[in-house]
Amino acid sequence: MPDRLSLPDIHLVQLERADRVVWIAIGASAGAVLIASTLGPFQMEWLSFWKPALVAGLLVLMSWFYATIRRDAALADALVSAAQVVAFAAVGAPLSYVAASAAFPLWDSEFAVLDQRLGFDWMAWLAAMNAAPLLHRILAGAYASFAVQTTAVVLVLAAAGHALRLRIFMLSFVLTTLLTIGVSAFMPAQGVWGHLHLSAVDSPAIVPMTRDLPLPVFFGLRDGTFRHLVAEGAEGIISFPSLHAALGLLFLLALWPVRYVGWIAVLLNVAMIAATPVDGSHYFSDVAAGLAIALLSWVTMQRALTASGRMETARALYSRAF
Repeated sequence: MPDRLSLPDIHLVQLERADRVVWIAIGASAGAVLIASTLGPFQMEWLSFWKPALVAGLLVLMSWFYATIRRDAALADALVSAAQVVAFAAVGAPLSYVAASAAFPLWDSEFAVLDQRLGFDWMAWLAAMNAAPLLHRILAGAYASFAVQTTAVVLVLAAAGHALRLRIFMLSFVLTTLLTIGVSAFMPAQGVWGHLHLSAVDSPAIVPMTRDLPLPVFFGLRDGTFRHLVAEGAEGIISFPSLHAALGLLFLLALWPVRYVGWIAVLLNVAMIAATPVDGSHYFSDVAAGLAIALLSWVTMQRALTASGRMETARALYSRAF
């Protein structure tokens, strides 16, 4: 590295370091999954990994092309971050399976009591959705935008020239997901639908998206009857904390300063968070915990990158002076 860095060089160093940290986290997660399949009872379903691996690899190659040959920094940023999203999703899903297999005691009763103490009535919220099926469809649409929004945030931030904010988002995305997986291992829950033994009779006017669909895999991981690690097609088995609510807040924070897009992100993600209890079969305490983890991750990563930039700037100014 040159002894004297210009301000653009300092900015580039920040971005490269942030990208490196994200790739290290992805590699560490992949390593944990490989160790679990090699030394533990798990079986890797390799066919479910080839598409994400191919897509991520192609995105990395295209990012290198636009970073070094065609020189389009915004496009290169979008491509490398998209590659990180694809790669991290591919290793994060099986990592959540490994975490669930720890089979610690379920916390559903405690979360249900906590909801009551906080004044939240889950069945009343379900009844409200049944009474307003159009509203539920709107909220469910926002809930289903999870994957699309992840890609959209990357593209919008890159196109708008918010390269540093894009890295804050990526680091927060990774940290939030890893913290959520870690907490879920020690405080697992099956979710409201299974805990209350609900059925279609309880939601005659609407069809919540999650319901009890992940429970066979969840309980199979806990009792040892399911030991397949998959990337593509994995079930979302985490109840506490809510990753949907957490990422909804991250999407909102990431896009807030982007002109014309910020308010759209607010409306869409407030709707996503409101949909999370019913459509995600989450306790309200799941939602609160997810929001807290997301906010903590965002503030931590924002301060870390800001402090790093100040240190590099001060170092550069000092080297110029002497």
